[in-house]
Amino acid sequence: MRRLMLLGWLLLAAVVAGLGFIRLAPSDPLDWNTQPEFTEDKEFRGGVFRVVRTGPDGLERFHRIASHAPRTSVLAGGPDDGMVTYITRTQVLGFPDYTTAAQDGDLLKVYARLRFGRSDLGANRERINGWLAEMEGASQEASAGQ
Repeated sequence: MRRLMLLGWLLLAAVVAGLGFIRLAPSDPLDWNTQPEFTEDKEFRGGVFRVVRTGPDGLERFHRIASHAPRTSVLAGGPDDGMVTYITRTQVLGFPDYTTAAQDGDLLKVYARLRFGRSDLGANRERINGWLAEMEGASQEASAGQ
């Protein structure tokens, strides 16, 4: 009985340590504030690429939405730099997802990916599609108001 109880406590300590590492692991901007070359939308198990024709102010408009999203903060960069990387954490366990958005002429290129695990169960795709839809809606409202 004692061994079973000790094993239970050790297992609990390992789970707490693992979750603590996930929550507190440092995010080096040099590792995450980057984007591979891509020219079209693509989905993969841990994230998405999106390429959207936004005009030259797309990153600024995207930044206004992303920087105010729940559980999201800026890791590195800004609209003036031409590229921004955001960290968005899951609500319960605090798993980090990274989104890098860059302006390339009239194109906004968005790269969202997870840090831990193999699959994000579509969370990055849903979040990025939502941010882009919100950006498009705000753009349509602004042009309708003129």
